[in-house]
Amino acid sequence: MGLVNSQIRLLYLQQTRLDLEYKIMLITQAKMGLSKSASDLMEVGNDFDPDSPTTKMLQQRQAKLKVLEQKLDAQMLQYQSRLKMVDAEYQSCQGMIDKNIQTSFTYR
Repeated sequence: MGLVNSQIRLLYLQQTRLDLEYKIMLITQAKMGLSKSASDLMEVGNDFDPDSPTTKMLQQRQAKLKVLEQKLDAQMLQYQSRLKMVDAEYQSCQGMIDKNIQTSFTYR
C-alpha cells in the first residue's frame, strides 16, 4: 500500500509543480508587459515639457507601474520558494518509491 500512496503523492506533486511553473510564467509575461508600458510612458513623456501636468501624470502612472512590478516580484519569489519546496518533496517521494520497489522485488 505504501507504493500506491507514494505514487499518488508523486502525481500530486507533479501537478503542483506544473501549476507553480505556469503561475511563474504568467507573472514573467505580466512583468514584460509592464516594462513595455513603462518604456512607452517614458517615450511619450519625453515629448512634453518637464513641468507640464501631463508629464507629472505620466510620472505618477509610471510610479504605479513600478509598485505593481514590485508586487509581482514578491509574488514570484513566493512561488519560486514554494516550487523549491515541492521539488524537495518530489525528490523525497521519488526516493521512497525507489526504495519501496527495491525492497518489494528483492528475493531473500
